[in-house]
Amino acid sequence: MKKIIAIVLALCLSALCFAGCSSSGGDTLTVAISPDFAPMEFVDPTKEGQDQFVGFDVSMAKYFAEEMGKELVIQPMSFDACQTAVYTGSVDMAISGFSWTEDRAANYNISDYYHAGDNESNQILITLAENGDKFADVGTGAGLKVGAQTASLQESLVKEQLPDCELVTIGDLGTAILQLKNGDFDVLAVAEGNGEAIIASNPEVAKSGFFFEVDEKYTANVVLLQKGDDEMTELVNELIAKAEAAGLNEEWYAEAQSIAGIDVSYDDEGNVA
Repeated sequence: MKKIIAIVLALCLSALCFAGCSSSGGDTLTVAISPDFAPMEFVDPTKEGQDQFVGFDVSMAKYFAEEMGKELVIQPMSFDACQTAVYTGSVDMAISGFSWTEDRAANYNISDYYHAGDNESNQILITLAENGDKFADVGTGAGLKVGAQTASLQESLVKEQLPDCELVTIGDLGTAILQLKNGDFDVLAVAEGNGEAIIASNPEVAKSGFFFEVDEKYTANVVLLQKGDDEMTELVNELIAKAEAAGLNEEWYAEAQSIAGIDVSYDDEGNVA
């Protein structure tokens, strides 16, 4: 509950800033995130200010800023607002667990793929643990109420693969967990890595056993940049490749999992298993 309150406060503060701020350029790199998506981006309630934002994408944003010689300014906001902020040029970019979609490719400059562990490899449904395997096989979703975040890959997958369900869209995933517990819907569509983070903090929630069919183009993430900002896009692509070649992605993901309370296993040489 403390984490959820922290996220809500952060988003409220962001709304005030978003209304009057624009991408400053110069010595500042402004990055929009939706800090409700552990282990990619979330709030550490033990910290304050910019330090409270943690996760894989935050680590990558810090890396970008350091390599560019700029000061990083994280602007927290809702998932759909992140996309609007980039579109209007209010921020330099959004790094918030985005998957490639045709719509995003048409409206934004899209970075090369980057890989954050297995977060996007599987897309699943989570439910209350007391339901057991009741929702492991849901067919086309007839009679099923499914929650999904607005403007997310999960929303698209639900519409495509569970066409007969009753779709309930939610802006904030922290709120979605409360709604799931309250019985507002039967299951919630999430990336598996995010589902594991949710379950780590909510033992009454479990995987349902259902897996969406996921095209390979959706199994990695991209950075959103303003359409036509080719110079920044080229630089971001160079830094994505540099970080992956240096093995930083594995370090960032393991650290994010640890902060989110997800058990991380290591081999005999100390590498993430």
